[in-house]
Amino acid sequence: MLIFETWQQGFLAALVVLVFICFVKEWISAELVALSALLACVMTGILSVDVEDPYNALKVFSHPAPITVACMFVLSAALERTGVIEALGNWFEKLAGSSPVKMLVVMMSLVAFLSGFVNNTPVVVVFMPIVLGICRRREYTASKYLIPLSYAAIVGGTMTIIGTSTNLIATGIAEKKGLEGFTMFSITPLGLVFVATAFIYMLTIGKKLLPTRVTLATLLDNENSREFITHAYVRKESDLDGKAFPETDLAKMKKARVLEVLRDGRRLRRPLNEIIFQAGDEIVFKGVLEGVMDVSQTEGIDVRGKESAGLEGIRTESALLMEGIIGPESTMTGKSLKELNFRQRFGVLILAVHRRGRNLRERFEDEKLAFGDTLLVQGPTEKMRTLFRQRDFINLSEPNHTTFRRSKAPIAICALLLFMIVGAIGGNFGIPRIPIVQLAITGALLVLVTRCVQPQEAYRAIEWKVVFLIFGMLGLGMAIERSGLAQLIANGMTNGLGIENPYLMLALMYLLSAVMTEIISNNAVAVLLTPLAIVVANTLSLTIGEPVSPIPFVIAVMFGSSASFSTPIGYQTNTFVYGAGGYKFGDFFRAGFPLAVILWLMASCLIPLLWPFDAV
Repeated sequence: MLIFETWQQGFLAALVVLVFICFVKEWISAELVALSALLACVMTGILSVDVEDPYNALKVFSHPAPITVACMFVLSAALERTGVIEALGNWFEKLAGSSPVKMLVVMMSLVAFLSGFVNNTPVVVVFMPIVLGICRRREYTASKYLIPLSYAAIVGGTMTIIGTSTNLIATGIAEKKGLEGFTMFSITPLGLVFVATAFIYMLTIGKKLLPTRVTLATLLDNENSREFITHAYVRKESDLDGKAFPETDLAKMKKARVLEVLRDGRRLRRPLNEIIFQAGDEIVFKGVLEGVMDVSQTEGIDVRGKESAGLEGIRTESALLMEGIIGPESTMTGKSLKELNFRQRFGVLILAVHRRGRNLRERFEDEKLAFGDTLLVQGPTEKMRTLFRQRDFINLSEPNHTTFRRSKAPIAICALLLFMIVGAIGGNFGIPRIPIVQLAITGALLVLVTRCVQPQEAYRAIEWKVVFLIFGMLGLGMAIERSGLAQLIANGMTNGLGIENPYLMLALMYLLSAVMTEIISNNAVAVLLTPLAIVVANTLSLTIGEPVSPIPFVIAVMFGSSASFSTPIGYQTNTFVYGAGGYKFGDFFRAGFPLAVILWLMASCLIPLLWPFDAV
């Protein structure tokens, strides 16, 4: 049991617990929680804003890690806007062939490679509709491919320092503490082992553990998904005027059905069977071409204005049935379809919502939307295009055919290659070592100046929530270090737990990182545990009387923070495929927990071999 030496340590321990609970409960957004924690540290005097103070809270805003992360978002956006990522996705579709195993191998290989160098979120966003489309056409089960898609993106990010923001954060903090030697590909050997292990696992054990789930995508059929939505109006003195819906011929139609009734431009929210028609009501029908255009042969209804039906002013639109997912930056999160006035705002219908393994077909209008929710949408072609142009909503039914700046693709590729090569060989062959943050800023400016990506697109591409989350957590980490709480925890881990063996302590640090990242943001875990890992290594050195290098412990935090395989909420790509694949929460644990254990054991054995404890 920890005994706090000062009130600051007790306060910070309570603050960390509160922050952790807020992350899990999601009462408010994670970046606001982190920034509030930073403000609390300043208000209590644990941190100051005095420029002469080495623990000046404002220093977090000049930290290289979040700046590098933001620049990598811009570089990723350049590859996306010039069509490079989509071109690789199309290439994958051609290479996939007709073999399910070949499709899995090619998919994971391409996604892992891309994720080693660019933000993995756009990679998964591009590949998801392609994978779903192939599965529909070839009658594959999509849930057998989407978890491997996410896992490939996760392990691919461990191949390079720039592969994931957790690597950039951990190395940035380590370098601030005086630890040198991190280059672009310094972690690649272990990253390649992680990729190979994940591939072998998913092709053998994992393939048997992947569930067979019904997704909203299975409701789509390329040949039969095109229906028509028709609008008709109740004429004055019509036989419909004053009649309840069940009493009319409209209730007996077979090839088209009434979707909704609008009165004075507003949808009537009462059940259809309780509606009594009035003159001027707008009735919305849906059906196949035959059912709408020749509905006069069905129960005496003529959509072209049959006198006895009392309908006039008809307009008919071609309708598509498509699937989309609520994105991480969506303004729709936290609001219900009713609050968003979705039908009137976008002119489309929501037929079903998928959430946490359930396909909701009824009573979903009052549900608060969340990141990862998958919606089955139907509407006119032009309205659907407008909807999917929103950053709020990501199209899963087909790739998003944006107008790309393909002529700029070579520049975007060269910018990334230059960034990688200079970062890799810096410090060798007489070439000075250039900090990664400097290379990242240069690469981002290059793609902006050459118009590979427009400034407004670059601003939208940066996930500001992630950047400000890092700022806030860096401040909290600084306060923990200043108060001596980090040293107190390190003493408790070595003396309190009696762990004086560096190998056991490294395994514990990896395990702690991996468990925490399944529950809260991987970036937050990296910020909190990297300084602790360094303090633990230094404490071990004093305890056993021999130098112990902090680098293996930092590497353990880096890889452990990315090892989110057991829950759909620990990593953003898991959350994306969670809704699209129709998965249940437990599917990730069943398929991913064995992989997480295998990687933990491998990392615990290999990290000390690749980065020896005595290499101080």
